[in-house]
Amino acid sequence: MSTLRIAVAQLNCVVGDLDHNAALILDAARRAAEQGADLLLTPELALCGYPPEDLLLRPDFHRACARQLARIAAGAPAGLALLVGHPHREDDRLYNAASLIRGGQVEATYRKMRLPNYEVFDEERYFDAGTDALVVDIAGVKVGVNICADVWEPGAPEAAAAAGAQVLAVLNASPWHLNKPVTREQVVGERIAATGLPVVYCNLVGGQDELVFDGASFALDRSARLVWRAPHCQEHFALVELRDGDVLPQPLPQQSTVEQDCYEALVLGVRDYLGKNGFRSALIGLSGGVDSALTLCIAVDALGADRVRAVMMPSPYTAQMSLDDSRALVKNLGVQYDEVSIAPAMATFEQMLKPLFGDAAADTTEENVQARARMIMLMALSNKTGAIVLTTGNKSEMAVGYSTLYGDLAGGFAVIKDIFKTFVYRLCDWRNSVRHDIPDNILTRAPSAELRPDQTDQDSLPPYAVLDAIIEAYMERDESPRDIIARGFAEADVRRVIGLLRRNEYKRRQAPPGVRVTERGFGKDWRYPITNRYADEYDAS
Repeated sequence: MSTLRIAVAQLNCVVGDLDHNAALILDAARRAAEQGADLLLTPELALCGYPPEDLLLRPDFHRACARQLARIAAGAPAGLALLVGHPHREDDRLYNAASLIRGGQVEATYRKMRLPNYEVFDEERYFDAGTDALVVDIAGVKVGVNICADVWEPGAPEAAAAAGAQVLAVLNASPWHLNKPVTREQVVGERIAATGLPVVYCNLVGGQDELVFDGASFALDRSARLVWRAPHCQEHFALVELRDGDVLPQPLPQQSTVEQDCYEALVLGVRDYLGKNGFRSALIGLSGGVDSALTLCIAVDALGADRVRAVMMPSPYTAQMSLDDSRALVKNLGVQYDEVSIAPAMATFEQMLKPLFGDAAADTTEENVQARARMIMLMALSNKTGAIVLTTGNKSEMAVGYSTLYGDLAGGFAVIKDIFKTFVYRLCDWRNSVRHDIPDNILTRAPSAELRPDQTDQDSLPPYAVLDAIIEAYMERDESPRDIIARGFAEADVRRVIGLLRRNEYKRRQAPPGVRVTERGFGKDWRYPITNRYADEYDAS
């Protein structure tokens, strides 16, 4: 009876912090040895963090990675095999690699065969593709090694099977987006159907700039049945046992909702962006609206109430309801709260600008002054206290430019920039189901920027259900305007929304980074030129 005990270390690595990452791997190795594991499986490029991007162009970076790999080999417990992900330079070529460490040395190295160059991935810029399978004998079991994209299409798993593998150990840095865990398991199931091999899949966890890696490592047996899954969005260590050629089942975690998964990803993204970049606290401008309420809740859940400060900056157009709701929200959350009127700033700017504007009628210029006055306040507090300003704009606003450059668009991190307005409400409802902190008024009143009397968002935009559907079709699925109209949307709405989306690329380029939660966010996924005269297809001619 052959038995293989695989320790899976779902690690939160930090890009470029090689000492820290090596220490994480060695700690996991010691824990694995203490629990009687035969093999430790770590995430893709765990040694350097993922994605290291242009750090990979630096020769000194490669030398430092090699030194840390030797440190791990020297410090690993005797009798334990480790699969460690790292960049590997060889004969003027660079590989995304996984090395088997055993007996104090690097015994074998696998070079990733499939290099993704789509969505947020840019691996062909840095790496050369490997060509050879790697199968290693561990405790009498033939273990095939693959890395992330290797299992997303045929080729590498079949090569491992042909080389005699009895199980696939897969190192991954697979970033999260909505419904991604289900897709991963389906894709891996297809490889199992082709090879007949069970799979143990170790995924990275943690926030890295725009990306969130959700962990959710898993194992599928030879029937492609899910038999083990690690928690979502948290570090985790577990033992998976392979006996007589198949993975033994373990109790599975309770199924979560898409809203819960998304909220937890946002919390992790905020916590790690601040923590890994050295920010101790966060600062948020409250408006009494749903976006700033959700952003505040996420910040508190990520950092703790004692590290979050909210500032309400009313103007003469701010409704009393907005003030009352903001006060109730901060009381429920227990954060530091300040109210500072921007009316004096508005009056001062009006006086300063009147000689320049002459008799020109008031328009959005004066509205934008209000947003910029608020940002001056927030950035002054940020500079004085060291807190980072979290912006509160959503994906719907980001798409159509419904935000003020150097005003509410400015800040250090845009928490919900990839969340459609309609989904903002769903996240708020889920958060209130856990603890009812967001006042009901915030969720039921008509959205408004409150920059002029009786203003609502729908004075300038189609209803959000329509707006979000058009943006999603055009931006995330690359549908033409003609196709969108054919699905029943009014041509006037389609023309208006797409026109706004295209005109505001220059604004998005100046927006802060934020957590990516969809398959295509405004960031690494979206690379449209600012100067762009392409005429979209509106008819069949």
